[in-house]
Amino acid sequence: MGRTQEERRAETHALFLDAAADLFARKGFHATSAEAVAAAANRTTGALYNHFGGKSGLLVALLQHWIEQTITDLTASLEGEADLDGRFAALWNGIVRRDSESGDAWLLLEFELWLHAVRDPEMGVVGAERFHLMREGLASALTSWSEEFHFDLPGPAPELAAQVIGLLIGLAFQYRIDPAVIASTTVVDGLRRLLELPTNPPQST
Repeated sequence: MGRTQEERRAETHALFLDAAADLFARKGFHATSAEAVAAAANRTTGALYNHFGGKSGLLVALLQHWIEQTITDLTASLEGEADLDGRFAALWNGIVRRDSESGDAWLLLEFELWLHAVRDPEMGVVGAERFHLMREGLASALTSWSEEFHFDLPGPAPELAAQVIGLLIGLAFQYRIDPAVIASTTVVDGLRRLLELPTNPPQST
């Protein structure tokens, strides 16, 4: 059976997002033309404008997609982790795994999107929404974990969520440059210190 128009449109939409994610990460938003994205997606420039209204609209759609994908990835990475350290490690591994699976492009694209969000008011609104959803979800998780594992949060959950995100992204940027410096235990211990929990003693050799 032939595909419906809606299915073909969804496929074209996804192809444009994948092509834009790769090109914007590797070359930057301003150095990538609408024509280059269309060629990489094996579609016409007219189709790009039909779907997104132009390159800026494509970037907005890509950032909105990133919001949904980030939440999906982090939720999946936490499933099955029974202890607190496992969940801390899962937060980190979700970031590292995503970067690896995307050809080390995740952090580059993340930074490119952040730069454009800072400079463009429309993108700034979408970027702020993305961080709001991340903070909201993480604050809820921290509150739940404090109850489950019987520890007191050292501050308001929304503020701690912002600090946890800052720690994870900062460590991820260092990891991208020199992976050997940032071990999973470094991240877990950092999150424990942030939440004023005792850190695990070093393993004896």
